[in-house]
Amino acid sequence: MIWDEVRAIALSFPGVEESTSYGTPSFKVKGKFLTRLRAEDNSLVLVDVTFDEREMLIEAEPAVFHTTPHYKDYPSVLARLEGVDPGSVRNFLERRWRNVAPKRAVKAFDESR
Repeated sequence: MIWDEVRAIALSFPGVEESTSYGTPSFKVKGKFLTRLRAEDNSLVLVDVTFDEREMLIEAEPAVFHTTPHYKDYPSVLARLEGVDPGSVRNFLERRWRNVAPKRAVKAFDESR
């Protein structure tokens, strides 16, 4: 994947806006963090990932999923853009969006499908 593909996925969810976090491109919903680019290793920061799920992802696809000491205590995983599946990115971002978007936006989104 490339960042423009991530952008298209992120902006497909209602209320998502481009922003910056830690000086890198990111996406937010009503000021709440959705994801960002981690420029150091061209990875996405994916949150709302349980520790067990993170462990499983890293074990199953270590070339794609990883973490750093900074993220060890956060329910998150890092995904290298060059190897991550677009469908997986959509699923991770939708999960996070559902957790931070206004409930009425989620309801409208579901009703429009």
